[in-house]
Order: sequence, then structure tokens, then C-alpha cells
Amino acid sequence: MFPVLTTLFIWMFASISCVSSSSSFNLTLPHQHPDPDSVADELQRTVNASIWRRQMLSIESKDQTFSCLTGNPIDDCWRCDPNWSANRQRLADCGIGFGRDAMGGKGGKIYIVTDSSDLDPANPTPGTLRHAVIQFEPLWIIFSADMTIRLKYELIINSFKTIDGRGANVHITGGGCITIQYVSNVIIHNVHVHHCKPSGNANIRSTPTHVGHRGLSDGDGISIFSSRKIWIDHCSLSYCTDGLIDAIMGSTGITISNSYFSHHDEVMLLGHDDRYVQDSGMQVTIAFNHFGEALVQRMPRCRHGYIHVVNNDFTAWQMYAIGGSAQPTINSQGNRYTAPVDPNAKEVTRRLDAAETEWAGWNWRTDGDILVNGAFFVPSGAGLSTQYGKASSVEPKSVALINQLTMNAGVLGAPRYTGGDQGIVYPGFSGGNGGNGGNGDEGYGGNTVINNSPIYENGGGGGGNGNGNDDYFGMIFKANGNIIFPIFSSVNYLCTLLIIFLMYIVAYYSALFSL
Repeated sequence: MFPVLTTLFIWMFASISCVSSSSSFNLTLPHQHPDPDSVADELQRTVNASIWRRQMLSIESKDQTFSCLTGNPIDDCWRCDPNWSANRQRLADCGIGFGRDAMGGKGGKIYIVTDSSDLDPANPTPGTLRHAVIQFEPLWIIFSADMTIRLKYELIINSFKTIDGRGANVHITGGGCITIQYVSNVIIHNVHVHHCKPSGNANIRSTPTHVGHRGLSDGDGISIFSSRKIWIDHCSLSYCTDGLIDAIMGSTGITISNSYFSHHDEVMLLGHDDRYVQDSGMQVTIAFNHFGEALVQRMPRCRHGYIHVVNNDFTAWQMYAIGGSAQPTINSQGNRYTAPVDPNAKEVTRRLDAAETEWAGWNWRTDGDILVNGAFFVPSGAGLSTQYGKASSVEPKSVALINQLTMNAGVLGAPRYTGGDQGIVYPGFSGGNGGNGGNGDEGYGGNTVINNSPIYENGGGGGGNGNGNDDYFGMIFKANGNIIFPIFSSVNYLCTLLIIFLMYIVAYYSALFSL
């Protein structure tokens, strides 16, 4: 009887010790940053430094460097170099936020896409985008000329790739479209992604040595699945069947910046299912984007994780801008939220699938945001206090500069929406082009607040859930070729060894006592 009771006691003690030791930092999620507030803090310092540099150079207006500086730290990092096209890979050093370590194809060869076709996704033709993105080696992919790439099926990208559309007008559309799955270190820069539709039930090559059967895709613009170190910058996304950008199944280390979103219902999903706790390690930076005309909801819609929404311009939504469930942390800093005319859609935030008694403890914070046309942000948890971790140690940039920081959002040099009824038009594609009204750039209308404090009332301006119940829990996830069992982690493994060792000792000495 003694050995049995002793064994049970040791098992319980070891299990409790293992749970306690892992509660402070979840080692089952090895790619998360241990201090996400410090990443938000560093981003604000970077913005401050970039704007200070611009202000200092403006004192001497004869300095030609000043004319290209915007205060946007990403653009100011590379755009002022007149020979940027000869030094394209410098872009990889300009990242910010949680995706700042994404290397893309840095250090690799330049691959020039010369063929816009996608005739055989199982055996892609050399010179096509599909042939470039499946290679094992790091590649910096550029385009020989303007082109529209009409995909037959989803484009599956391998690790250490940069798709760099600078210098050409590149459109990616059709079946899929872009899939980033079980990989790392991907940069997508300066391309249009639009009119993406479900496709699949076909063989698709994902590496030079692997062709596999793929089921039907959702029709996302960019799908990020169990991947990390991803940076999407200066893209224009619209008119897709499902989401414009979805990041799910443990993806983390993501930055979405300087992009232009329009003409879509469910814009961005971060986290697939409330039950999938591995998404609690998801960390995403959303910075300097313009959420433009004809958008409805999910900018983003979050489950679990830490989402830093900073210095974006939200000029349209019909239901809500930021939504979430399953206790995500939302850190909203220095954004401009312009509410629609609908009096029932003024709230920026929406908690989904939770009663107020539950979401009251979620950490949702607004800091330095400007709220226009009656918009209001409902904070909760630590967001109700004046302090919010280390992120509060650096003041977010004033949204008076939001026009400057987001002026080049989307594909560089692409047409901009200016209000009224005319939206973005893609020749050869059908789809509604209606807008929801624009907001002026020279001032704000009445009912404008900063941090819930009224400011000037003159000037122009104004402006006009799926729960995902698919069962993914029987899957085995892969990252960089290594199999990862999401539940049985390294901590569980060590605890199990400890328990077996202690049980062996108990059994051994029990045998001695019985002699």
C-alpha cells in the first residue's frame, strides 16, 4: 500500500511542479517573444527617431534628403537611397515589430520572374513566380516587367523568400492565392493581391522534390498557416472570397505594414478557433496601414495572442473595426478611427462569443488614438488603467502625423482612393467599386476625440463570425521540416522523464523493504 500511495503522491507533486514551472512562460510556444510589450515599446522609439530626423532636416530645407523622408521608419530606411534598385536586399534590414526578424531571401540570389503564366502548378516553368517560390535556397524574387499573374491554384511559398514587386506593377490573382504554410522568413512587398477565389483538389508542387494533393482552398488573399517571421509590406489587397489576410494555427512573429485594404467583408483573421490555445503565442504588429473604402469588419478579428495596432488610418467599416474572442491582448496606439454614418456602428471594438463578465478582464487598451465622427473604443482589463506594462513608457506618435505615416500605404505609385463613389478599378475584373464616403485630410469634423477628450470641432473631414469549427486537433504540425506535436511539448517530456525516474526509485526501494 505504501509504494502505491507514495507513487501517486510523487506523480501529483511532479505534475504540479511542471505546470507551475511553465505557467510564467509557455515553452510549448517556442517562437513567441517573451516580452511583447518591449517590442511595442521599441517600435514607438523607432517611429519617434524617424520623425525627429525628418523634423531636424526640415530646418535646413535645402537638404535634398528631407524631401524623401516621411517619418515612416520603414520607408525612410530604404527609399531615400537613389540606388535602391541596386541594393534591394537592404529592405530586409528595415523591418519593425514582431516580424522584424523576417530575412526573406536576404543573402540569396536575385531571381527575375520573366513569365506571368501558371500553366502547370505540379511542374512549374522556370522563369515563373511559382518556380521561384518553391526553391529550397534563399531567393530575392523580382519582376522583369509589369505583369498580372493569374494563378490556377494556391501559390505555396517555401522558406527564405522575398517577393519584391518594386519597379514593376505586379498583380497576383486567381485561385488561392498566396499560401505561407509550415515555413519561416518570408517577405511579400509591393504587389497587388485581389480577386482570389477557392481552388484546389489538384496536385501542387511546394518544393523541388515534393508534389502533393491539395484540397479546396478558402480563397484568401494571403494565408499564413503555422508559420513565423513573416512580413507583408506595401501591398494592396481587395475583392477576395474569404479573408484578405488570415494567420492561424500557431503562426507568430508577423508584421503587416504600409498596406491598403479595400472592398471586402472579413478583412483579417488572426487565430482560427477559440479552442486552439497554441494561438496564445501569436504576436502580430499592424502598422501604418490604410483600411479604406467598402470594408465591413475584422480589421483584425483576433483570437488569443498579442496584437499591436499602431499608427493606422481606419476610414471605413460597416460593423466594427477590431474584434476578438478567447482573451486576446489588443494594444491600440496612435490610430485614427473614423466611424461610419450608421449610429449603430460607431463602436471601434467588438467582443465576440463572450459575456461582459468574461471580457471585462481582457487587456484591450487605447492610447493616443483619435476617434472621429462619434467613434468610440471600449477598453477593458489593464487597458482601463493609466499604466499598461512597458508599452506605456513611450508616448505613441500624435495622430496629427497619421497622414504623413500612411501617405504611401499600398503598392507604391498606385492610384489612391479620394472619396466619392469611385473606388479602385482593376481592368478585366468584375466587382463592386462603391465607396463608403471619404474623410478629409485637412481636419476633423465634430464629435472628434483624442483619448476620449474633445478637441477642436472646426475644419473639414467627417466621412462617410465565423467561429471556424473545423477540427484541426488531430493534425501533426511541421515547421522547417521538423515534426512538432503541439500538445506534447519539451516541458511535458522533461516532466515525464522526472516522473518515471521517481517512480523507478520508489519501486526499487519498495522492493528492498519487502525483502
